Amino acid sequence: MDKIWLKSYPPGVPAEIDPDQYRSLVQLLDESFVKYADRNAYVCMDKFMTYAELDQYSRRAAAWLQSRGMQKGARVAIMMPNVLQYPVAIAAILRAGYTVVNVNPLYTPRELEHQLTDAGCEAIIVLENFAHTLQQVLPRTQVKHIVVATMGEMLGGAKGVIVNFVVRNVKKMVPEYALPNAVRFKDMLAQGARMQFAAVDTTPQDIAFLQYTGGTTGVSKGATLTHRNIIANLLQSEAWSAPVLGGAGGEPITIVCALPLYHIFALTCCAMWGMRVGALNLLIPNPKDIGGFVKELRKYKVNMLPAVNTLYNALVNHPDFGAVDFSGLKIANGGGMAVQQVVNDKWKAITGVSIIEGYGLSETSPVATCNPANMNGFSGTIGLPVPSTDVAILDDDGQPVALGERGEIAIRGPQVMAGYWNRPDETARVMTADGFFKSGDVGVMDATGAVKIVD
Repeated sequence: MDKIWLKSYPPGVPAEIDPDQYRSLVQLLDESFVKYADRNAYVCMDKFMTYAELDQYSRRAAAWLQSRGMQKGARVAIMMPNVLQYPVAIAAILRAGYTVVNVNPLYTPRELEHQLTDAGCEAIIVLENFAHTLQQVLPRTQVKHIVVATMGEMLGGAKGVIVNFVVRNVKKMVPEYALPNAVRFKDMLAQGARMQFAAVDTTPQDIAFLQYTGGTTGVSKGATLTHRNIIANLLQSEAWSAPVLGGAGGEPITIVCALPLYHIFALTCCAMWGMRVGALNLLIPNPKDIGGFVKELRKYKVNMLPAVNTLYNALVNHPDFGAVDFSGLKIANGGGMAVQQVVNDKWKAITGVSIIEGYGLSETSPVATCNPANMNGFSGTIGLPVPSTDVAILDDDGQPVALGERGEIAIRGPQVMAGYWNRPDETARVMTADGFFKSGDVGVMDATGAVKIVD
């Protein structure tokens, strides 16, 4: 394939990355926990958690999970908004040798039951606000181990007690539930501290995440994302952003994590990538509270803000948004849906930075294409294929079309999923014989290699 997009790459961005420089995400995380031990990794509601603390908490939680007797590769669900327990849970599950199944906490009982049973989850870590939903479906799932978290427990001292009181008794955000065998998140950490953690030999092809998606058709399916898939996308994202942010180990950066961590965009581009480069992630549990969100933004000098068009639009139209100090902002990533030029123009007028639009799917871990990080304008395209990625525009017979012609966007690269979980028929429908994933989206490619979605 003639990779015409390579000539449009910014200086310093490589044509290829090496996804095999790490054996697993566990190795990558272990390296970061040591390298950045003294840095802050996450902050939520003014409570900071360092990389050293994240290392300690996740090791304890991993030991506890292992003590339940689950075999390597067991699926463990996380059902929470963006709170400090989330990154601890992700790191713990991966370190214990298990697979993370991210669950939207706003799921209906029917949606939750489908995902837990389809994935065969044996354990779940759930915020108490959503435990009533779990209670309704539990008998019809394979879940045997339940950990219940609270909004305030990681905040410490009086603040944690007050937050839990307000959430439960003032805002009444915790419907009654009964899960008699559940363990409290804090108790899991306390018990895990007295247990022996056993390091697991995790391979590149082991499954890191089952990321559920409607895909291009029908019922929600689990995109099987291996450790190598996610490592590839982290290194691709790092290479792509390097002209503006520098690489791993450079000056610490602050990332705004307002998109939900159960979604692949925030999971990879905020949490996992942030841990790779030693960033501080500002966790926003409820981004729909725009006033509260803006108040949080005013406390920090943020460098990177990934969001979707609707969130950018809500922010620029909030009366207090102009008071935020954006002098440190270097990248605003747009994904998940098309960014509107009018939203970009308002955003740039206030922040001085254009929204850099990219494209991807759960099936591609997610980043497949992106506009150059140093671009200073609005292109209206989803950008260029990232390093080690091929994009083809295919006709109905699966043949490449001429430049400028419409066709289905197809993606090949180390970030493309291993297939849909237990659905070889669905996998065969979206994968070509030569390894391209057919996205279901219609696009055109221009002479620079940039892709535009047209349907």
